[in-house]
Amino acid sequence: MKVTLAESAGFCFGVQRAVDVVKKQIEEGNKPLYTYGPIIHNEEVVREFEAHGVQVMDENHIEDYPAGTVIIRSHGVTRQVEELLKSKGHEIIDATCPFVKKIHRAVDEHSRAGEYIVIIGNPEHPEVRGIVGWINGENYCVIPDEQAACDFSVNSGFNICIVSQTTFNHNKFQELVEIIKQKGYDIIVLNTICDATNKRQVEAAEIASKVDAMLVIGSKNSSNTQKLYEICKTRCKDTYYIQTADDLQPSDLGSIESVGITAGASTPNNIIEEVQKKCQK
Repeated sequence: MKVTLAESAGFCFGVQRAVDVVKKQIEEGNKPLYTYGPIIHNEEVVREFEAHGVQVMDENHIEDYPAGTVIIRSHGVTRQVEELLKSKGHEIIDATCPFVKKIHRAVDEHSRAGEYIVIIGNPEHPEVRGIVGWINGENYCVIPDEQAACDFSVNSGFNICIVSQTTFNHNKFQELVEIIKQKGYDIIVLNTICDATNKRQVEAAEIASKVDAMLVIGSKNSSNTQKLYEICKTRCKDTYYIQTADDLQPSDLGSIESVGITAGASTPNNIIEEVQKKCQK
């Protein structure tokens, strides 16, 4: 069987940076040590850190935790959360992805200038909730899909600033922006999709179109992995969404001659290697 592994598969810069921050704090022995929510969307990594004493802070019960060191996850948090953590005596180490922080600064600046903020992304995703928390005032909305873009309407007196969740599908972003543009508003578009995300999506699509089966590795609650799966599925009907090599059954690839492998930005290299070896066997 021919196995093609995407060069971009695995940890992106922001995720690797966040993981390294946690490892450094473990080595330094700082306790109590918390991450605000799961540091990244990967259960294997979170369990490994918990085994070293890192507690995942429940976002709804911050007051229950004794003062300690809190590492802000790669997805970022709202301004209000930062202030609350400080007020409870916690030391904050910010591991927010720099590309996400750039969006925080952008929506802060543009909302202060009186512009209406449109965020294209999943309103339930922690990254998007964090971005909303840096907007000044209530003049904003989150648009997740085509229907929401078609329904969008705002007072004509507003200038509109459009940003995106960093892991959003690039082509879909362009489609939704075009729908909003056709409404005749005065619009500023900031394409805040991470370059690594776009590269990963393009590479996955290219591989999926050339193989008999495609494996997409990542956590089920990983937004960027879900996008990869959707992209690959449109180009290769035998596309499988797995979290580890244990999820891959021999029967899945029984008569397959070529398989492609890609992985989300929160998938550790060791898991990717295990899947690759299982395919080669």
